[in-house]
Amino acid sequence: MDKLRAIKLIHTLVWVFFVSIIFYTVYCGVFNKITVLTWIAIGLVILEGLVLVAFKMFCPLTLLARRYSDSEKENFDIYLPLFVARYNKQIFTSIFLIGLILVLYRTFS
Repeated sequence: MDKLRAIKLIHTLVWVFFVSIIFYTVYCGVFNKITVLTWIAIGLVILEGLVLVAFKMFCPLTLLARRYSDSEKENFDIYLPLFVARYNKQIFTSIFLIGLILVLYRTFS
């Protein structure tokens, strides 16, 4: 497997992990199933956000993939449909914030 394909696979698996814990956060908020794992998931997503801020809103894997491709497509570095890759941060930040608000509401009400 060439290096770009390996990076795309790893990037996609990392994306699936973070999308899963984002939806897990929403699940916990909707069904009031808040546990230590909920807070770990929230912490991991916030940590991911800090990494993105540190890398000027780029995933470090995207920057690594740039070494092996000159493509300008938003999904050159991940196995996602173009639309999802293009609006990934907006879509999943919104979903995460909804989940976070629900968890905070359930916790403090």
